This record gives sequence, C-alpha cells and structure tokens, in this order.
Amino acid sequence: MDPESFEEFNRHLVSVDPLVFSDRLPYRKRILQAREETGLREAVVTGIGRIRGHEVVLAVLDFRFLGGSMGSVVGEKVTLAFERAAERHLPIVTVSASGGARMQEGILSLVQMAKTTAAAKRAHDSNVPYISVLTHPTTGGIYASFANQGDIILAEPGALIGFAGPRVVKETAGHEPLRSHSAEFLWEHGFVDQVVDRRRLRDTLALILRLVSAHGTSGGRSVLRRSHPIDGSRRRAWDIVELARHPERPTTLDLIRRISPQFIELHGDRLFGDDPAVVGGIGEIAGRGVIIIGHERGHGDPRRRNGQALPEGYRKALRLMDLAARLRLPVITLIDTPGVYLGEGAEERGIASALSQCIAAMSVLPVPTVAVIIGEGGSGGALALAVADRVLMLENAIYSVISPEGAAAILYRDASRAPEVAESLKITAPDLLRLDVIDGIVPEPEGGAHRDPDYAAVLVLDAIVEALNEVVDIPPDKLVRERYRKFRRMGQTNTYIRELVAQEVAELSATIGRTLGSLRDRFPFSKDEEVVEASPTVRQE
Repeated sequence: MDPESFEEFNRHLVSVDPLVFSDRLPYRKRILQAREETGLREAVVTGIGRIRGHEVVLAVLDFRFLGGSMGSVVGEKVTLAFERAAERHLPIVTVSASGGARMQEGILSLVQMAKTTAAAKRAHDSNVPYISVLTHPTTGGIYASFANQGDIILAEPGALIGFAGPRVVKETAGHEPLRSHSAEFLWEHGFVDQVVDRRRLRDTLALILRLVSAHGTSGGRSVLRRSHPIDGSRRRAWDIVELARHPERPTTLDLIRRISPQFIELHGDRLFGDDPAVVGGIGEIAGRGVIIIGHERGHGDPRRRNGQALPEGYRKALRLMDLAARLRLPVITLIDTPGVYLGEGAEERGIASALSQCIAAMSVLPVPTVAVIIGEGGSGGALALAVADRVLMLENAIYSVISPEGAAAILYRDASRAPEVAESLKITAPDLLRLDVIDGIVPEPEGGAHRDPDYAAVLVLDAIVEALNEVVDIPPDKLVRERYRKFRRMGQTNTYIRELVAQEVAELSATIGRTLGSLRDRFPFSKDEEVVEASPTVRQE
C-alpha cells in the first residue's frame, strides 16, 4: 500500500467460542495465544487504502494466526469487505494465506464459504474489479470459496495451493500429491492468470488497476480504406494468400508489444487449461483500457500450433469477454488462424460448443468491439473472434470458409489447384469489402507487413483507434442492436444484387471512360469543334 494510506475497518470484530470447543487446548485459549504472538485480533485484516494512487478495498489473511483459518469472524470481515467494495464501487484485492476452515467452529466455519462466495458474486454482479492473490499456502475453504472468484488470480512462485492440503491427500488417497498443489501447476492448467514474485506484486497490481480504470481519449488519423477502386492493378488472390502466410509476418503478440507495450497477459479458461494458440489480456489503446484477444501463430513455436486453437483457447476468450462486459472495456480481437485444431482432445473437450458459445457471446457484448484480421482468417476458428461492430482486414490478409487447398481437394481432388480456387472463393480484403463482410481495409507497408513490422503496427493502431472512435459512444443497447442488424443482413439476396449492380455500373463506367478516351486520342477535335459537338443548341444555329 502507499505510505499512510491504509485505514482498517471492522477491527472490533473478534471470535468467540460458539461450540465451546476443546482439543489439547480450549479454543478461547488458542485465540488469546494467537493474538499475543501476532499482534493481530483475527486472521484477516480488512480496510481501504491506495496502491500507486488507486483506491482499493483490501482483505489480507495472515497464516500466523491459527493458520489463516476461516471462522465466523473471518467470514464476516471478508463479506463486509466485498459489500463495502460494491457499495463504493471500488476494486477489491484479497491476499490469501490459509489452511482452510477453522475446525473449532464446526459447521459455522463451513458455511462461511457460502457467505463469502455469495458476497464475492454480488460484488462481481456490481461490476467491481476483483483481484485475488494466492500466497503460500492457500488451501481448503478459502481456496474453494472467495479466493477462486477473482476476475484476475495471481499466485506467488512456489506457493502451495489446492483444495486439500498434502497431508489430507496422503491420508485419504494413500499417496502424496506430486506437482498438483503448486502455483506453477495451476498456471499451466488454466486456474491462475500469472505467477508473480512478491517484489513485483505492487507494480503488477498498480498496472492492472490503472488499465481497468483508463477511459482514454479520442483522436488519431484516418487510415482505413472504405471502398475499392475498379482498376486493372488487382493482384492475384494466391499472391495475397502467400503474403498472409509469410513466416515473418507480424503475429498477434508482435503487434500487441508495439501497440500496447504495458499489456498484461491473462491465462487460463478456469476449467481445463491454458491454450498458447490464443492470447488475451488487458491493454491500453489511445489511453483507454481494453481487452485484447487474438490467435498467436508463434513463428514456429510448437506450443502455438500455428494459431490453431483448442476449446480451452476459445473458453479463455469467453472468460475475457465476460470480464470486458462487466468492466465496460472495449474488446479488440486480432485474428490469424488457418482454423481450429482438429487433433486429439479437441472434440472430446467440445470444440464446436466452444466456437458456438464464443460467437453467441460476442454477438451480445454490451461494449464496443473491433476485430482485425491480420493474416489468415480460417473458417469458424476465425469467425468466433470476428462478430464485431467493426471488422477490419489488413491489405494482405485473407478470410475464407475453407482454405484454398481444402476447397481444391474437395472440388477437384487436387490440392495443387488451390491458386485457381483462391480466385473463386473471393477471400481477399477488396472482395470482402464489396460483399459488406468487412468494414475497412488497413494498408500495409510496401511488399507486406513483414517488410516493416513497426510501421505495420502503427497502421493497425491507427485503424483500431479510428474504428473504435466510431462506436465507443454508442449506448450498449443500440450497439448490440446495430451489431445484430449488421450480421443479419449478410447473405441476403438484395445485398448481393445491390453489390453486383454497383460493381457492374462501376465496371461499365470505367469501360465507357476508357472507350471515350481512346476515341479522343484517335480523332482529336479542334477547340471550336468540341464546343459545337458539346452544344446541340449551337449546332442548330
């Protein structure tokens, strides 16, 4: 906490002995000893203070006081802290160190899990940011109640964390747990966002608090192309496919590092694992806190699977979308995937369900959304992150229902005909702009984004700011209605007819213009003849 900023509340609450419990020592005597040894009145201290100037409600458990166990008073003080945070609409930070329930209070200790978890949920529903910090050790009733409700969960390196402590596991299962009770194990399996050393904790908390409260400013330059001129310089679709797949093309993380240097990556779906093929977290765009989610190809890193995501990747995205909705943060998605991962585990863990849930959730997000297809937009894996208020494409990106190779294999039983099929699929940015599937084209450096990643990132940032400014002030209900109408129109016959007619008119106008120009070159008129020809009235005289 900032010096002299912390003000404790509810200090007067102290434990009694509701069960008149006694083991080797009476419970009352244990409480008195703990007070003398620690100087604390209970196992938790609650209050309001500041972290780098950001006002927060704080609840900190101390393992030295009866193992940080939760009895009626600990439960009451934690509950009051959540209620205070909701009432004042302040972020809340809890720091846990506990062996679990306080056995000396029996069932009254157990039901504190329900009370504190319900209080955390009410604060959650009040759109209060909640950061949970897990220290060594955090187990039992604390870990299985409010400590696991954090929007963002941080853990200290090497901390012992789990529902049942190692001794209980050994007694009941007959063997000691191997790695399952460590902070690092939980991070790998999607239950912890970051493992943060205590020396970095204050800075990390301060940055999170700043990002979730940053409201930003408008501004920025216009870079988006909203129309595509009809001319003879259109490149082959296959050339664009090759640029979209270029091994040195900037990936999502390459762009994030440039457009949002203080990005805090969050990990895990809170169900099964963390998928490195999808990255997401809290960043800052033009001074405004945002949630950024994207596919990550990884420049050959096998963990990233070239951006082919598993169900847990999309469920992580879902979790971050929910966080954005509650904290009123815009969502920016960066799309670069050939499609979902179809190998072992994908179907078993519900890849189709995860895609469907992502599409549905994104369609009704009550916050501004901007999707940018930065490389390859492959099928449902891309669409699941592209149901946005504004959908943009880089100049050399592609977006398709199927890869050209896949379509060629199905249609001709010959994947080598992919370049031919690519033309027919209409997968380039100009094609999709004509079809109203996207809203704008982001220009790239000459030769492709890989030629100058820094400048490519500048163009992407400018495009995001431009698109965000168009929707950021629209009321949530109207935003959702307009998003629905936008996708509702796609594929309607009258839309296709309008686009075809517009294209025919443009091509006809271009042809007439070229023909007239050719005639003028072949049959030049004098100045007087041009006037007479241009004016029927003069000719009659």
